[in-house]
Amino acid sequence: MDAAQLAATTWAVLLSTLALSVALGAVMHASHFCTMGAISDAVLMQDTSRLKQWALAAAVAILGFAVMHYLGWIDPRNSIYGSPKLLWLTSLFGGGLFGVGMVLASGCTSKALVRLGAGNLKSFVVLLVTGVFGLATLKGLLAMWRVNMLETVYVLAPAPAFFGTWLAGQSGWTVPQASAAAALCMGGALGAWSLQGGGRESRSILWAGLSVGAAVVAMWWITGVLGHGLEHPETLEEFFVATSSGRMESLSFTSPVAMALDAFMYFSDGTKRLTVGMVSVFGVVLGAYVHALWTGSFRWEGFVNRADLVRHVVGAALMGVGGVTAMGCTIGQGLSGLSTLSWMSALTLISIGLGACLTLTWQFRQLERKA
Repeated sequence: MDAAQLAATTWAVLLSTLALSVALGAVMHASHFCTMGAISDAVLMQDTSRLKQWALAAAVAILGFAVMHYLGWIDPRNSIYGSPKLLWLTSLFGGGLFGVGMVLASGCTSKALVRLGAGNLKSFVVLLVTGVFGLATLKGLLAMWRVNMLETVYVLAPAPAFFGTWLAGQSGWTVPQASAAAALCMGGALGAWSLQGGGRESRSILWAGLSVGAAVVAMWWITGVLGHGLEHPETLEEFFVATSSGRMESLSFTSPVAMALDAFMYFSDGTKRLTVGMVSVFGVVLGAYVHALWTGSFRWEGFVNRADLVRHVVGAALMGVGGVTAMGCTIGQGLSGLSTLSWMSALTLISIGLGACLTLTWQFRQLERKA
């Protein structure tokens, strides 16, 4: 691949990401897809409708990734989840912080992007604070604490920490075969549970879950197939264009919000470049905005009082620190990471869920006391 082909491929990846994320923003706004909302509905109202949406999206992402892996199109070892280091402390601590933060901030980072597109100015503050604290945890003062303390605690596995790799070692199958078998079990179970019930609710779950899950799979294809090259014209090494990590990536929003803020302030220094993460951040906002205008649901909203502002700011700060520490949010680790069957993603997702459940329970008890 020469320099001209590299530039053309980069723009193809970025424009494909923009189109995909605009569609995703519209779908998430139309379906009210939200991980925090799904957990809240299940914990406080025993309503699992939105949790089933999320489960179906995870099932589609897991199965779609496994198919591409089995066909040899992509390799999970080329993702950020492909390390033999199981950073269990960062997963537990960062995931827990993110779970607490997304409840206080009324939704995770992706939900804040969707709400911003629909006119919610509270989400603008949430995203700004999330970006600042995320950037500090990426390469600021908090990064020193993250790298020198949390990331020094880990378990070193003999191979990349994926369920499929472990199953291959136990069964004697090849890694793609074992990954496909594990994906069929996990994805099949999630999909079967999500489609229980039938009726109008099931149809709503079906289209939302399929759409979000398919977006995760499509993003893997964009960066892992369309944007993959075997020989960079300058370094002569294998490469993945327009990703911040230099590896193939799928959807994630907390670190990209921080990187977008960094690029917005310092783009002229010549070291910044557009990445698929940054583009997806703006695409989701744009997609939600277009859908909100089309349906007549665009409304300007602000904070109710000072307590509301404080709660959202604290929650946003925790999301920024937690999302970067755990290497992903409810989308980045919860759907994209889980689609690879990563041990660390599963651990992070459990930690996010526990943090959210505990915070929701605490909030409910506070309301009961006031009543």
